[in-house]
Amino acid sequence: MSATEILEQIRRLPEKERREVVQQIWNEFAEFDDALSPEQIAELDRRAEEALKHAERGIPWQEVRDDVLKQLKK
Repeated sequence: MSATEILEQIRRLPEKERREVVQQIWNEFAEFDDALSPEQIAELDRRAEEALKHAERGIPWQEVRDDVLKQLKK
């Protein structure tokens, strides 16, 4: 059975059963290493340092939050 056929069968299930299948798949197959590489850590450190040096370029959290909520309501 192909992945496409499996997905088609899952789509035919009632919503509650679909959610259970998804949860079971996630629990069984979602093992992954989400640790950051040294390069990613260095880049994050560089960006954080740059942001702290130029705090005036930032946007206050409340403003960002309000904008996101406004966009989600559209």
